[in-house]
Amino acid sequence: MKKIHLLLVVLLACFTAPALAANLADFKGKVLDASTKEPLSGATVYISDLKATTTTNANGEFSFSNIPSRGKFLVEVRYVGYKTASQQVDLAAGAQIVFALEASVIESAEVVITGTPYSANNKTNSLAVVSISREKLAQAAGTNIVDAIAKVPGVSQVTTGGAISKPSIRGLGYNRVLTIVDGAREEAQQWGDEHGVEVDQFSAARIEVLKGPASLLYGSDALGGVINIIDDLVPAAGDFNGNFTTNYNTNNGLTASSLMLQGNSDGLVYRGRVSYKNAYGFGYKDHTVPNSGFNETNVSGMIGLNKTWGYAHLNLSRFNTNIGLVEEGPDDNGDYLDDDGNVISNSEAKKRKLNLPYQNINHYRAALNSNILLGGGQLKTTLAFQRNVRKEFQESATEPGLYLNLNSYTYDVKYSFANNGVWEPTIGVQGMHQTNANNGDEFLIPDYTSDNIGAFAYLKRNFAKGAINAGIRYDHKNIDGRDLVDADGKQVFTAFNNKFSNVSGSIGFAFEIAKNLNLKGNAGSGFRAPNIAELGANGRHEGTFRYEVGNSNLKQETSLQFDLGLEYNAEKVTLGLNAYSNKIYNYIYPGNFNNETINFQEADGSTTVLPLYRYVQTNATLMGGEASIDFHLVKALHFENTFAYVKGTNNATKAPLPFIPAASLNNELRFEPQIKGLSDSYIKIGLTNVFKQDRFDSFETETNGYTLIDAGIGTSVKVKKGKINLWITGQNLGDKLYFNHLSRYKPAGIYNPGRNLSFGISVPLL
Repeated sequence: MKKIHLLLVVLLACFTAPALAANLADFKGKVLDASTKEPLSGATVYISDLKATTTTNANGEFSFSNIPSRGKFLVEVRYVGYKTASQQVDLAAGAQIVFALEASVIESAEVVITGTPYSANNKTNSLAVVSISREKLAQAAGTNIVDAIAKVPGVSQVTTGGAISKPSIRGLGYNRVLTIVDGAREEAQQWGDEHGVEVDQFSAARIEVLKGPASLLYGSDALGGVINIIDDLVPAAGDFNGNFTTNYNTNNGLTASSLMLQGNSDGLVYRGRVSYKNAYGFGYKDHTVPNSGFNETNVSGMIGLNKTWGYAHLNLSRFNTNIGLVEEGPDDNGDYLDDDGNVISNSEAKKRKLNLPYQNINHYRAALNSNILLGGGQLKTTLAFQRNVRKEFQESATEPGLYLNLNSYTYDVKYSFANNGVWEPTIGVQGMHQTNANNGDEFLIPDYTSDNIGAFAYLKRNFAKGAINAGIRYDHKNIDGRDLVDADGKQVFTAFNNKFSNVSGSIGFAFEIAKNLNLKGNAGSGFRAPNIAELGANGRHEGTFRYEVGNSNLKQETSLQFDLGLEYNAEKVTLGLNAYSNKIYNYIYPGNFNNETINFQEADGSTTVLPLYRYVQTNATLMGGEASIDFHLVKALHFENTFAYVKGTNNATKAPLPFIPAASLNNELRFEPQIKGLSDSYIKIGLTNVFKQDRFDSFETETNGYTLIDAGIGTSVKVKKGKINLWITGQNLGDKLYFNHLSRYKPAGIYNPGRNLSFGISVPLL
């Protein structure tokens, strides 16, 4: 593996040298109103593949400097009140380009970069992708980054209070959903129930959610989909700016603030961000859940070059959090008791100091991203190192019990050949070397070393009204679990060596079958190797109320999914329909069978009886669909509706699969008045309808349906450096008592959070 890393570095150096000879170019253009031909000042122009951005001046003109003089790139233009426009541009042509934007109450972001090697207009993308902007993320008032996207149709979350949310896409979660941060796959013990996505939610300029198998372009762990967290594009040349954002939540006293500064000095680009969050225990009705608070500190920085040969950016970050672990639910009276049996008052539960048990997590990330223009094509590379240090303090605040140290080296190299806008061929290789060590005196998973490598070829053919694509991929993974005998001579883990390999592929199409009406389809196979917990777990999983036992004889998961979608985008109505069928062979899940229990000896000598969960396999089928329809019959009034449903079936027993989210229907009425001196003003009210989940496995219980009332108000004030954004968001305004089916606190009788008001402000700096 080290030889592969060295070879990649040498190849990158060889490719970079000739690329530096590219000529300087100034790409210019103009943005106009399509009907009046008046120039549009302040429109934002992006070239995502070059990480370049600029804005139009008073005459609607824009220009880019320090960009290549040749090559074809997708240029995207956005302006409030107008439909987003994008166009493939040949920089070698040298002609000034004119974008004529159409006025629209729907400002759809058509460009996506997830799922295809080149940035592509969503109309030519066969995969189901949803993009969520920074403004939408802020207005969602989520306590973490996954919580902020949980209303996207097809997306659910496995929650552990307000601090921890794990994404689930179309009923698939954990290691079946891949999270991309700074262009690299996140590696942070995703197998754990209480291991959330470890990234600063303020750093996301937008999030793209790819729904469906994405193993072709991303490899193992993208069986269910991808969540791509995309940072800001760099500012225009000569610009230096910043932003300060802060918000407060009433339910758990969450204070969350972030300061960012960035600049571009003749192609030398840089950014720095510091964020801090602190919350006490969340509450419902008249109760506050003790020790469910958390605090989080994030520091990140980026430095790089944007030049005529492309770009190279180095991202460094440290994510640090302390999270309280709740071990017991309320008693029969609904009260929470301390170790002596005394009732814990709400005032005591609202103290911000965490008690035992709690976990401390440090996630360090370094990622070098580059796009070098070579031979008329693009060589995109991401080389990353991550260290995840996870400590769980059970009996002592100074000596951790469970102490895991995970080091991951990943690489992703893609070359997209020169194209004329018709054929877009790409080849790539990806891989990872990983080591994990136990440094504590409690054990759940063994020490292990893992290596995997994958190679793929992808081809896209563009037409006047759409595109088709196809690809093939090969993956190989090797994982070595270590033997462990504890101090008492007990065999905790038995050594194993497992190898997994797979060939996967996909084919898809996207065509405009009528004006504003697009049909999309995709057939793809996926692949996932079992994770370390599934293969080798043997211990109490802290905070999950259970003891887990793995199975080193597990086979790899493979899948075959068919996805069909229809999209209609008119001036005042948008419609989206998606249906899918996903058959998964050797589906892995943990189950508590025949009410099996185990006596677990605590550090103080006492014994606790825990339910025993074993990892097993079966063939499974997941079928479902999503629908969305937005009405904008009056310019200032929006009525947005989404629906999602998934049905999971164990093919061997015909019983329901466990951990499947309930069907949901979301309705939102949004009024956007024009107020003198203000912009982007809105008032919204919404209903979240979650249906009863009466399809559940034998060790689960039925979950009743519920309806939550949400509301919000916000506006922007224009200032010299941009806009000051202000918003208030209300969640569960009826203070409804409810359980989400995927809440990990449900078995303990702990309700989901009650009423919450979130107050936020974002201020531009410099």
